Amino acid sequence: MSSEFRHIVRIAGKDLDGTKKVVAALADIKGIGQNLAHAILNALKIDSKLRLGSLSEAQISEIEQSLKDLRKIGIPTWAFNRRKDLETGGDFHIIGSDLELTVRSDIQREMSIGSWRGVRHSLGLKVRGQRTRTTGRKGATVGVKKPGKAPTQTKTS
Repeated sequence: MSSEFRHIVRIAGKDLDGTKKVVAALADIKGIGQNLAHAILNALKIDSKLRLGSLSEAQISEIEQSLKDLRKIGIPTWAFNRRKDLETGGDFHIIGSDLELTVRSDIQREMSIGSWRGVRHSLGLKVRGQRTRTTGRKGATVGVKKPGKAPTQTKTS
């Protein structure tokens, strides 16, 4: 345990709130959810009830190293967010800005090959078969005027 409490802890290129519990703070990193955060802490034998700011430097560096390769600490591949990657064929887990870039390139690839999903993305419509008749509309309401006060007339002499 560290003797001093840190209010801001930097893990995986993101500043995290040291006053939060470790699970909730790790879940603030894009690509890591509550379940994966619990699995990481269980594999590293770190108490999930601790606050992030009270962890020692060694524990924080251990978390940072495990985020780079989750396979080393025994996380199963079905928990990864990038299984059977189209370019490499491998299973891995992406976090942070790398995840955003990968998703954006996947959408660009779909659009360039002209798949149905790509067409829906390019038109800004729902992609996964949701209803579009009444939801997902953009812009102002059309055809309905808000009820209001009747205009008052002024007398002029």
